[in-house]
Amino acid sequence: MKASTQVVWNRPVWIDHELDLVTTRTDDAAKMRLAVDLARRNVDHGGGPFGAIIVEAPSGRIVSVGANWVVAQQSSLLHAEIAAIAFAQASLGTHTLGTGEYELVASSEPCAQCLGATAWSGVRRLVCGATTADAEAIGFDEGPRRDDWVAEIEKRGIRVTLGVLRDEARRVLVAYRDGGGVIYNAFAGSGRV
Repeated sequence: MKASTQVVWNRPVWIDHELDLVTTRTDDAAKMRLAVDLARRNVDHGGGPFGAIIVEAPSGRIVSVGANWVVAQQSSLLHAEIAAIAFAQASLGTHTLGTGEYELVASSEPCAQCLGATAWSGVRRLVCGATTADAEAIGFDEGPRRDDWVAEIEKRGIRVTLGVLRDEARRVLVAYRDGGGVIYNAFAGSGRV
């Protein structure tokens, strides 16, 4: 088997046609509405029920968006937060978002992978909608995280706001499960947990 020498992630074209990424958003509810709408539309297009955006805090300008494209693009790394961070860094031409006042707004609290990426990304603030318990209630494995993850990430200079439009974000998760969406876990069907 020949090893791949390149990995390419593509932002789906429907995003530019269906989402308003030009209007600035300065309040948490408006930012979260976009993240939740992104998650909802991503499900409509065959993706997972999670959405995230990177916002330039002072201006409210949308820098990038990401959604859960794990199954669609065949990469367990392609969670919404990871995609939003990667596209923001590519757009800004830097490996860190610590060069400005950037916020990560996610339709759900971060899983273990996305929490690590958030800590290393350089964002100054994390805003979350649905809870980890909401995601786990429909069957997602959010991985091992410390119970005091908020305090730990705040020690790293990242302010955290939880529960913004939680009910709207949770409804996307439930609709995904009820619609037969793929609930993937690393060990599903293997007998391991």
